[in-house]
Amino acid sequence: MTTRSLTPFDAHVAPLSSTPGIARTVMVRLRERGIALVEGLESRGEVLAFTRQVMTLVPHPDSDPDALTTIHDRGAAAFRQPGLAGLGSGELLAHTERSSIPRPPRLMLLVCLRAANSGGDVLLTDGRALHASLLEHAPHVVEMMALPGTAFYGDGGGHHSQIFTRHAGNRISIRLRQDALASFSPLVTPYLPNLRTAIEALQQRITLRAGQGYLIDNSRWLHARTCFYGDRVCVRALGNPRTPIPPGFSVARPLTDGLSVPTTSGRTVPLGHSFDSAASRAESSAALPDPEATGGARP
Repeated sequence: MTTRSLTPFDAHVAPLSSTPGIARTVMVRLRERGIALVEGLESRGEVLAFTRQVMTLVPHPDSDPDALTTIHDRGAAAFRQPGLAGLGSGELLAHTERSSIPRPPRLMLLVCLRAANSGGDVLLTDGRALHASLLEHAPHVVEMMALPGTAFYGDGGGHHSQIFTRHAGNRISIRLRQDALASFSPLVTPYLPNLRTAIEALQQRITLRAGQGYLIDNSRWLHARTCFYGDRVCVRALGNPRTPIPPGFSVARPLTDGLSVPTTSGRTVPLGHSFDSAASRAESSAALPDPEATGGARP
């Protein structure tokens, strides 16, 4: 599997409360690139405070009273019940959130509060780069995956949809899950290996430390995770942006050699290496290209 690493953030990031205009900066990046990396969120309260600046929270069936969902090792129970894998410690294939409801929330924020002993790396794929790659190498696959009603996500009360949805203004959104609660039309099934190969070729890897996370446009970015071991704790927020953003992405071939995203300090760093040791932090100050970029959640 081909993955990329993320450039580390600075050792010292200003607290959100002392960062004027961070919500505006984040929303600009979401509109342009569909993603923003954040850090300095050390507690559940800080996550909630930041979340409320950028989105209106939408509760999940498994969320806590504050509308955040806690993700940790839930033992064997998370593997036995379809759709619960995303809340436990197992591996997750690339997906979007709440694919089995008619209108999934537009934004998903995930923040690590306690890192894993090992594993738990996040794998991100830009739907815009994915669509462009398939359009270039296998346009017939894109056509099949855009046919209405060729995917069904959820149980008996789920939702008929398709992997790619066309919108006005030459825009496309993506909706996908790859667990036991996903089924596809015979028109699409033969091409799923093409889709998975393209997703893996474009995945970018993040190793989250405590206080670090990512905010994505749920109609553009796919996210996945390697299995983890240890007392890792993350919290997830789902919601809709306070500042409207257009659906999905524009249809164009993006560059794929890097993506700059803002930290909570407002400084822009490139997406492409892992949050890693202090010895490599100096790399984040280097000027790198900033082109336009490029599942197991319970229903």
